Amino acid sequence: MESAKEAKQIILQDNESARVDIMKLDLCSVKSVRSFVENFLALDLPLNILINNAGVMFCPFQLTQDGIEMQFATNHLGHFLLTNLLLEKMKQTAKATGIEGRIINLSSIAHTYTYEEGIRLDNINDQIGYSDKKAYGQSKLANILHANELSRRLKEEGVNITANSVHPGVIMTPLMRHSSLLMNFLKMFTFYIWKNVPQGAATTCYVALHPSLKGVTGKYFLDCNEFQPSAFASNGLLGRKLWDFSNKLINSISKS
Repeated sequence: MESAKEAKQIILQDNESARVDIMKLDLCSVKSVRSFVENFLALDLPLNILINNAGVMFCPFQLTQDGIEMQFATNHLGHFLLTNLLLEKMKQTAKATGIEGRIINLSSIAHTYTYEEGIRLDNINDQIGYSDKKAYGQSKLANILHANELSRRLKEEGVNITANSVHPGVIMTPLMRHSSLLMNFLKMFTFYIWKNVPQGAATTCYVALHPSLKGVTGKYFLDCNEFQPSAFASNGLLGRKLWDFSNKLINSISKS
């Protein structure tokens, strides 16, 4: 929340007339996601753009309070529930304004480095065989699969909302806190591929705002260009399985 307040002040310095509301949201908690959505909907604001940006990276094995592996819970499941709960508001806004709604999932090139089966649907919470790097890759693969399956469903419904995923690039942020020594070491040898924050935000802003992407949906972007993701990420059947799995997981948490 402190970082959010600092960001708010920077925005207001650039644009005094901007309205910036800050609300607390913990993506690893189903209860927190539901509470956030309830509070947001109570504001009765339109919702044109949803950027699923939060995340954790390379965590040691741990389960959330809901009993879900931390990286999968935070990076995928929380965003999946958040998006589903806000979708009706986005549909209402798109219909009332005639302006296309856009949903953007922040994935990563790391989606290519995951478990042998892509997503460990049968043992998502198992500590045996856990890899902090593969678990991160799995969660980023889930981000693309989620956006693609959501895109398919929205098109089928004829709704004026697009859903895409992006790789923002390699940026040194607090996301790296579990591997800062490794990342600082790597940065010495790969300095030319690292981005500053504005560069890292560029692809996300492009996909969220650029007029040329009107109607473009179910795509993956890197450096402001459409890019072909991995075979797992392009697997529609895996995307549908993940969708059903995620719903069942959330329902089991809500009932417990």
